[in-house]
Amino acid sequence: MARHVKNHKRKIHGNSFWDQEYTKATHLALSTEPSEDLEKFTRWLIRQNGKTLLNLHSSVIDLGCGNGRNLIYLAKTFGNKGIGYDSSAAAIKQAKLNSEGLNLDYLARSISGALNVEENTQSLALDMMSSHFLNKEDRTFLRDEIYRILKPGGFLFFKTFLRDGDLHTKRLIEDNPADEEGAYIHPVIGVAEYTYGEEELIDFLSEKFLIHKTYSSHQHRSKGKARKRRTISVYAEKDPFG
Repeated sequence: MARHVKNHKRKIHGNSFWDQEYTKATHLALSTEPSEDLEKFTRWLIRQNGKTLLNLHSSVIDLGCGNGRNLIYLAKTFGNKGIGYDSSAAAIKQAKLNSEGLNLDYLARSISGALNVEENTQSLALDMMSSHFLNKEDRTFLRDEIYRILKPGGFLFFKTFLRDGDLHTKRLIEDNPADEEGAYIHPVIGVAEYTYGEEELIDFLSEKFLIHKTYSSHQHRSKGKARKRRTISVYAEKDPFG
């Protein structure tokens, strides 16, 4: 749910950081509006499949749901029911308050490990700027869990940081390297974040999913310095024919 991180020295980290931000934001610009990238994804889905995945009979799981803004958008706009997981109890508290009257359930928990959702039950899965906090083993397990719980023909909307051509990411990896290549220790949050190359990400998701569309943000530079982090979004489908 974070848009920008200010350059302050870290005092707390991990879940304590997120709980503080969702209680009284000091580092992050948090929003209750839906992600523009998610809105773009839903428009694409409708052009491809009508509202077969966007209706009151379809369920969505949001992995790293924050204050629930994206699930709330899907519920209010299309009638979807949904499940939201987030490691921050403060974020989940906000999500529940914001979702009164909607068919949405939330749980404060990590997105690593078994998702405790029945297989072939979810029409959509959202992993938007969330699983980059996991290590390689947990990222792979989460991908496989998403595949397991999606219905055949269900979609994963995946968004994460893109390493290619990003000066800010390059500097973070050089200055604060983590144990895994391509990862760094976030100087404010104090935890490891992983960044993908585009080809690497496509290969990773293609092991399970059919990739329909990818798009990357531009390289934002001024006087040789990065002004905004690059991201990549992927529209990935579970094979409808098994």
